Amino acid sequence: MKPYLEDKIQCQCCLNADKSKFEEKFKKGDLIILECKNCSFVFIPWYYRKNITYHDYKNEEVLNQIRKGNNWLKIQRHLLRFKLIQKYIKSGKLFDLGVGWGHFLLTGQQLGYEVSGIEISKYPYLYSKNDLNLPVEHIDFFDMERKMFDIITMWDVLEHIDDADRVIEKCSAMINPNGLIVIQVPQIDSFIAQRKKENWNMMGLDHVNYFSKSTITLLLNRHGFEVVKIKSSIELKLLLMYTILPWVKRMKGNSKKEVAISSSERQAYYNKTTQKPKWVLVLMIFFHNCIYRFLSFLNIGEEMIVVARKK
Repeated sequence: MKPYLEDKIQCQCCLNADKSKFEEKFKKGDLIILECKNCSFVFIPWYYRKNITYHDYKNEEVLNQIRKGNNWLKIQRHLLRFKLIQKYIKSGKLFDLGVGWGHFLLTGQQLGYEVSGIEISKYPYLYSKNDLNLPVEHIDFFDMERKMFDIITMWDVLEHIDDADRVIEKCSAMINPNGLIVIQVPQIDSFIAQRKKENWNMMGLDHVNYFSKSTITLLLNRHGFEVVKIKSSIELKLLLMYTILPWVKRMKGNSKKEVAISSSERQAYYNKTTQKPKWVLVLMIFFHNCIYRFLSFLNIGEEMIVVARKK
């Protein structure tokens, strides 16, 4: 038996556990990425992931760079997300699973939502709790007591979680009837992912789940959600940090090889790029939003935002 099949293996979307019904979809370095024959869900087996933890996902160097960033600019980025949410629910209790550095919650708080969230990684938690003064807890979602919310959000979180089915199951139990779950995840059937295949930037050991429109819908439907909107999303900040920065470094070094770049270096590059006068930043946000909406309209993006209502 192949080593990655020796551990427990189960599809998070259709719950298929028959090892004969999984096949190799991609090979990236030493990684084997599997596809469920029943529902076409693509994922990295637990065999490769069992020693990964997100408690120290970001370090103190990244924290220092985050503190140097422009919070006004970050809030403008999250206003795009709230414009989508406000089409369905304009106020209420909003819980963010995987708060990160907290600027999404900060934006929601300023818009009048009753916000709270959790963050498992130490330094993002400390920043969102102490620097931004947000009601954030430093606990694992599965250890959190059950509370009820009108909206639960996950921004670039579900792709990191091996037990995605259990997460959605618990979310379903914590959302009021007609409430929303809003999820952003990398999209395996996106234009960019289909072109790049195993060379897709989003594909790697850090991400375990690679949802398509159909598989994320299947997962949500099983837990009592009706998908009301799926839209293409491209994070231009990530494009700057993970595509443009490496290209710039390769050009400066006159090399075609990949260069090692730390998270703090990426954040420092973003800070440098966005340290402009306020009027320049206003123009940057205007053009950013125009480009974002245009690419989303054309369905060009490597991520998707999924909005689903609790039945």
